[in-house]
Amino acid sequence: MKKVEAIVRHFKLEDVKNALTEQGLQGMTVTEVRGFGRQKGHTEMYRGTEYAVDFVPKAKLEVVCADHQLQTVIDTVLRAAQTGQIGDGKIFVSDLVETIRIRTGETGEEAL
Repeated sequence: MKKVEAIVRHFKLEDVKNALTEQGLQGMTVTEVRGFGRQKGHTEMYRGTEYAVDFVPKAKLEVVCADHQLQTVIDTVLRAAQTGQIGDGKIFVSDLVETIRIRTGETGEEAL
């Protein structure tokens, strides 16, 4: 099993969610996060004064999938979240040792 964490722009979150759902993926967790990458934030104007926005707001989407679904998840997120501009986000993939459904005690892929 794999855990895919995708950091995407807020306005792309709905597109990514819908695209993953169309691919038959069930379940995801979304968190509002703030951070910066290579661009190290940006500047904005407010009432004629320029100020730095060090941490850019993003959405973090977490999906757990079977190994054979990994490439589908990655391709789907790339296609749905990409704008071609700096700040589109990142995808992180981790191995998952175990998954347990609390309600039934099912483990492994059955718990997904």
